[in-house]
Amino acid sequence: MAEEEKENNNTEETGKIEELEKALIVKVEEIPEVPVEVVKLEETPEIEKWIPKTSLGKAVMEGKITSMDEILESGKKIMEPEISDKLLPGLKNELVLIGGRTGKGGGIERIPVRITAKMHQSGRRFRVSSFVIVGNENGFVGIGRGSSIETRTAISKSLKKAKLNIMKIKRGCGSWECGCGTEHSIPFKTTGSSGSVRVELMPAPKGVGLVATEEAKKLFRLAGIKDIWMKSRGHTSNRINFIYAIFDALKKLYVYDR
Repeated sequence: MAEEEKENNNTEETGKIEELEKALIVKVEEIPEVPVEVVKLEETPEIEKWIPKTSLGKAVMEGKITSMDEILESGKKIMEPEISDKLLPGLKNELVLIGGRTGKGGGIERIPVRITAKMHQSGRRFRVSSFVIVGNENGFVGIGRGSSIETRTAISKSLKKAKLNIMKIKRGCGSWECGCGTEHSIPFKTTGSSGSVRVELMPAPKGVGLVATEEAKKLFRLAGIKDIWMKSRGHTSNRINFIYAIFDALKKLYVYDR
């Protein structure tokens, strides 16, 4: 009798597990539609309506600080995205295609947002995350990631975070084949990592172009780099870690200035 009770309990437990597994399966039809095209946010926000709340923002508004170099050299943290808009007019933005969904002929169709689902008692709750790169194409670039229930809000959050993470890129002509002395590439070889991804950036002579993937080209273009060679290894299909690794490599260009 005891063995029969154990068997009945086991069958009941397996039945409950199967029901939970079925409930957690997300069907393609239930995923909300997201536009595939890259969403462009306004590039020239209304700075006149900005009311600064931090001491750094007030100094920028009053004209005491007139360049982004002064802020980065002082080591002060940017807490308001309007500071970047004020000191770097004409900032451009690009969305990294971090998400994917089933394509028409099978495979994965890349989309600019990642959709995740969480199971609750009331049903599935979807959340959207995005990854944005901003830059002025002349040495300043930043990256940011944001998430929200709505697509537009997630992109807006990531855009603001990218403006808070603005960094100046050290450019130069480090290729022995060129030696022109202009700032079209990087001054020397550098490496970066994030998660399992490892990247190696090498200076290239003028005219080579950006020898990199399409998502990496977005970061290089907005940073003002025109010629570069790149090697990567690891799980590079995770584009968030991939961009973070490139950003880490560009940070290390200042390692010899310390």
